[in-house]
Amino acid sequence: MLFQMPVDPDLALRQAAITRVLELRDLYGDFVPRDALREGFFFRGERVPFSSFQKGIHRARQMRGPAALSLFTTPPREGRPAPYADEVDEESGLILYHYRAGRIDQPDNRALRAAHELRTPLIYFKGIAPSRYFPIAPVFVAENDPSERAVLLEVGVPLVDVQPGGPVSPVDARSYALRLVKARLHQQRFRHDVLRAYQHRCTICALRERELVQAAHIVADPSPEGIAAVVNGLALCAIHHLAYDRDLLGIDPAGGVHIARRLREEHDGPMLREGLQGFHGARIRKPRLEAEHPDPDRLAVRFSAFEAAA
Repeated sequence: MLFQMPVDPDLALRQAAITRVLELRDLYGDFVPRDALREGFFFRGERVPFSSFQKGIHRARQMRGPAALSLFTTPPREGRPAPYADEVDEESGLILYHYRAGRIDQPDNRALRAAHELRTPLIYFKGIAPSRYFPIAPVFVAENDPSERAVLLEVGVPLVDVQPGGPVSPVDARSYALRLVKARLHQQRFRHDVLRAYQHRCTICALRERELVQAAHIVADPSPEGIAAVVNGLALCAIHHLAYDRDLLGIDPAGGVHIARRLREEHDGPMLREGLQGFHGARIRKPRLEAEHPDPDRLAVRFSAFEAAA
């Protein structure tokens, strides 16, 4: 007699949830605010919450089956250890996720184990910063270890693996999807750490409009020196970031701001005059903590490229 995989009665609801959460991830550039996620998604005319955001394992009341819909990791808080060490394992590519504390047979933990038994797709909300989440979907519970009170999650391919029985996409496609997830997580952590260090202000003009201040690498990511750390980052407003990337603006190892001669000699209205030319010779504002100051050696490498372009 052939073994028959149990059927998940909530698959259509899961498909609607995953489609919507990926739309939100693209809309907000990965960093989805909790308020946007609290609006949930609509399924058959009814609003369904993505998560309670009060506990890590969520099964919506509209669901008929026993398995969870989503998993949630609390964003880190400065000066406090994370309650659970949920993280992407660099070797296996699997995500470690812990059971809820307390009784092993409580409803949330049963919902997590049911997701493993059904091999049904879930959404994983990885907290990156206060009230900001990076959704990873679909994920599947690949392994369940009650003795360790933890499961391992496997990343699937969106729009391909949103079906029962686990991922059906080729291994190389799932590996590529995982690499994208890891790269995006890597960038979001870098962005959060840099903007926090600079108090969400442009290091050149002090603009603090959060929608316009970005985290810039001093040495580009592909370079061996291009680490995703605050010492290799600068908080720059959109115009100064673009000018820095195009070598129209340089920052020397001492923190001095240089505007390319070509721009300094142009006459093109107040934006050029006040937004760029006026900062030639200024000095950048550095983070409060000396350990987070931009690395002079990396600034020197990048400033050499600016001088060569000039």
